[in-house]
Amino acid sequence: MNMSSRLIRAAVLPPLLVAAVYTSLASASARAQEPTEPAPAAVQAPVQPSNAPFMKPLGRLSSILGSVHFLRRLCGDTNAETYRTKMGELLAAQPFNEVDKRRLIASFNDGYRAFESTYRRCTPAARVAVDRYLSEGATLSREISARYGN
Repeated sequence: MNMSSRLIRAAVLPPLLVAAVYTSLASASARAQEPTEPAPAAVQAPVQPSNAPFMKPLGRLSSILGSVHFLRRLCGDTNAETYRTKMGELLAAQPFNEVDKRRLIASFNDGYRAFESTYRRCTPAARVAVDRYLSEGATLSREISARYGN
């Protein structure tokens, strides 16, 4: 077979075969150019607080839940864990970003520690504080729900 007949046969190759050859060559070329070391991980911007308007009242509610949780445990209430559970439900109810979630948890812990450092036993003042916080928490819950709820 002479050179001119080879060129003619190459010219009449089915287009699909040409596409397949081109694809295999292109992928082989791309594989040859792949780096042998993994590329460095993309630098992610640090997660910022959302600054959503409902975060401030939710922070206060979280603090109240922490305080009531401590005081109810201190006073021997069998339902003291309810307030810790409610905090977990609050965190699960909304897809907070990591910063907002940590802030709410910190507020709960701050509320807990505020009374932990003051009270060693259940006193009448501790019971009054529980009643006041329960009232404030109920009011906050209604306001948050009315203002920001769906």
